[in-house]
Amino acid sequence: MKSRHSLSVVIPVLNEAEGMAALLPQVEQQLRRCRVEWEIVIVDDGGNDNLAEVVADFERHADGPCNVQLLQLSRNFGKEAALTAGLAAARGDAVVCMDGDGQHPPTLLPAMVAQWRAGYDTVIAKQGSRAHEPLLLAWAKRRFYAFLQGHERFRIPAHAGDFRLLDRKVVRALLQLPERSRFMKGLYAWLGFRTAMIDFDAAPRTAGSSKFRFRQLAELATLGITAFSLRPLRMVSAAGALVSFAAVAYGLYIAVETLVFGNAVSGWATLASGMMLLSGVQLLCLGVIAEYLGRVYEEAKQRPLYVLDETVDHSQLGQRERSMKAI
Repeated sequence: MKSRHSLSVVIPVLNEAEGMAALLPQVEQQLRRCRVEWEIVIVDDGGNDNLAEVVADFERHADGPCNVQLLQLSRNFGKEAALTAGLAAARGDAVVCMDGDGQHPPTLLPAMVAQWRAGYDTVIAKQGSRAHEPLLLAWAKRRFYAFLQGHERFRIPAHAGDFRLLDRKVVRALLQLPERSRFMKGLYAWLGFRTAMIDFDAAPRTAGSSKFRFRQLAELATLGITAFSLRPLRMVSAAGALVSFAAVAYGLYIAVETLVFGNAVSGWATLASGMMLLSGVQLLCLGVIAEYLGRVYEEAKQRPLYVLDETVDHSQLGQRERSMKAI
């Protein structure tokens, strides 16, 4: 029977020191309620704030023994890479991934652990009310997930982010996936496993502002589409077929007008417009193909997902098992 006795909480952050000062005691309180051995793995994704001091202060004022790892990446590699670094360092029988801005409520941890102990391998915290979200952004997200739902074998759930619990076997399988350009929400869904969902309402940020701007969101959406959908390439083929059909139809129209009715067809304006339209379609199709080719190029380089600058490891979780293996 597999072990369900220890839990790691992975929190990737970028300049969230102020929010983490409020979040860490809440996470500790809820972990102690779960009645498991636990650790907190914090991944600093190239930030320039005083996160190390905040973590050290938290350890000094904790209510008891406190297992904390602080991983500092050599630069900003992005949230997906930072999350992967945390998963690789985590030692628990299960791992909870959550954001460091306070919008993922730690009070949900006991319920997630209860579902895990009930036999689920993945427990997804699905965001319910999104009243605080701008209408345009909410609409864009709905369209994005609708576009991705072209798979019959697996579906990427909408409004389900990185806030989830993963059993150790899920983490192990996730770390074996070789992608360098990682769209984590898609990778979670691709793996499958027995899954439960818990709804929650996101809390307001405890401090600071979102590090995701429009450009970062657009890049993440592009990554998700190119990693998990062939629809853009099929749309390129469809566009080519449509333009070819239109060209043949217009050619037949000119032939009929000239040969049957004897009407001279003025061609310069029509030809110029047609050439411009065709050039635009070709460039658009070339851009789509280039995006996929760029992903292939990134994968071919085989660079590491992240580089660790420094690790502060005060976690005793799993020390006994590792010591016995060493003996």
